[in-house]
Amino acid sequence: METKRKYKTIGILGGMGPMATVELFKSIIKKTPAEKDQEHIPIIINNIPQVPDRTKAILNSGEDPIPILRESAIKLEKAGADFIVIPCNTAHYFINEIQEAVEIPILNMIKSTIDQIDSGSKVGLLATSGTIKTGVYQHYGEDKVQIITPNDELQEKVMEVIYGEQGVKAGHYNDELTKKMLQVVDHLKENDANTIIAGCTEIRLVLKDSDIENGSLLTPIDIIAEKAIQLALKNK
Repeated sequence: METKRKYKTIGILGGMGPMATVELFKSIIKKTPAEKDQEHIPIIINNIPQVPDRTKAILNSGEDPIPILRESAIKLEKAGADFIVIPCNTAHYFINEIQEAVEIPILNMIKSTIDQIDSGSKVGLLATSGTIKTGVYQHYGEDKVQIITPNDELQEKVMEVIYGEQGVKAGHYNDELTKKMLQVVDHLKENDANTIIAGCTEIRLVLKDSDIENGSLLTPIDIIAEKAIQLALKNK
């Protein structure tokens, strides 16, 4: 009789946005070393698109998202998740407040991304204005790396790609959005950033590593997917 393999259960605190949640789910499935259905990892997804906008909250013009984020984490814990992953960079600004609501650990996508970068590197950051204003990547980078961000004009372009009427969160993924994002990438590379962080999970929908010449793209959602798999398969 075949011995059953035991796995930890991954909890995904999702909905920010729904497609970013799908991308994390897909990344975990693709990266899991499984040869049949039964060898894949159990995953519980709580997809709550009604979480108030994180950027607006951070910029002091929006509703506090902490209560619903904490509620979502509690539901995942009660449902049987062994740990939680949040596929939203900006939401990591509130990670300590969310962690206080549950006993199971929440993996830190931003810290895990910084851990992948060589000390002394100059790194370009593509992210929401909320993520940039909070300095969460700079916080976890500390003295290890230098984070370079777009100027105000190009940051508006990033926000247009993500939040615009024809942007990613509105369900659009096309070459025009890729071209706009590459304009920002070129600016970051002109400031000596050869490594670019896709610091908003929707960016991976319009920008791939192959789009960047003479540079590389770090995708936090794939990095945290790999870490989640390692933890779920540990001591199976």
